Amino acid sequence: MNDREPVLPNSHARPTRRAVLAALAGAAAFRDEVLAMQQPGPAGIPTRPLGKTGVRVPIIGYGGWHAVAEKSDEESIRLMHEAIDLGVTFFDNAWEYHNGRAEEVMGRALQPSSVREKVFLMTKVCARDLEGARKHIEDSLRRLRTDRIDLLQFHAIQYEGDAKRIQEGALKAALEAQKAGKVRFIGFTGHMNPKAHLEMLALPFEWNTVQMPLNVLDTHYLSFERDVLPACRKRDIAVLGMKSLGGGMKPPVLEAGVTAELGRRYAMSLPVATVICGILNREQLQFMVKIARGFQPLTKEQVTSLLGSSRTQAGDGHLEPYKDPKLGYGCSYHSRVLRASL
Repeated sequence: MNDREPVLPNSHARPTRRAVLAALAGAAAFRDEVLAMQQPGPAGIPTRPLGKTGVRVPIIGYGGWHAVAEKSDEESIRLMHEAIDLGVTFFDNAWEYHNGRAEEVMGRALQPSSVREKVFLMTKVCARDLEGARKHIEDSLRRLRTDRIDLLQFHAIQYEGDAKRIQEGALKAALEAQKAGKVRFIGFTGHMNPKAHLEMLALPFEWNTVQMPLNVLDTHYLSFERDVLPACRKRDIAVLGMKSLGGGMKPPVLEAGVTAELGRRYAMSLPVATVICGILNREQLQFMVKIARGFQPLTKEQVTSLLGSSRTQAGDGHLEPYKDPKLGYGCSYHSRVLRASL
């Protein structure tokens, strides 16, 4: 295999009955753990610890891609301000989102500095090499109009050899920025295959965060919850959930017979620091805030029902296209730069 091809699914993608039962047992155990993690937060939204960093973050985060999707800049800024006022102060972004517009508009929304100080700001770099990562970090700082990124993550880990390339290149750029006070914490993200995450976790580096898809569908196919979440918990690395409804503009979990509320609550019932949510409009923002303010972890009976009812639809992975390397999901920068050099 070329070391820049996506990591391919393994032959054990579909869990055995034993694995599913183990997941159910874990979900039941998580309830007490999740309740112990939570504390009251601003505007009534609970907070959880961000691993070993000493920072607490709200249990829902504001997704950067959706932050400017289907909206004017002014509408996007108003909605971000409302989110902050409602206690949604974990902001996600990435160097590549909307060709940089997502970071630029978010940077405007976080002015003046008194607004910026209310937010835990995360963005992601796409480059794997040293010089490319240095450029992406400086681009993001400029666009976001800040002198410090709270959390810098390596975006869309999914290619064979990504871990080695990052270790030899981009990680050095992140550590330089951290030493200079431009970056506080360092992590990585990805959604294609748990194997790629485990390769990153095997590096001799103490990651602060790992972002991954966590939803009722994931349990049935190439499961990050089953394979990566336990590894992070063992090392007290903060887990950031994403794609709690399966991603995209039309939530796949609905096709599996799961309501949006239960889908969100399932992800929040796992021992994650936060669940990053794509929020397109005020209605969706208020919906998420309502869930977060009144959040209680799902019971074992609810988890059993959700996983049982979704198993048939989700078992072959077709509701999670972002896990299919043939469909080309991932970072547009990788498609242009990494694959173009093959």
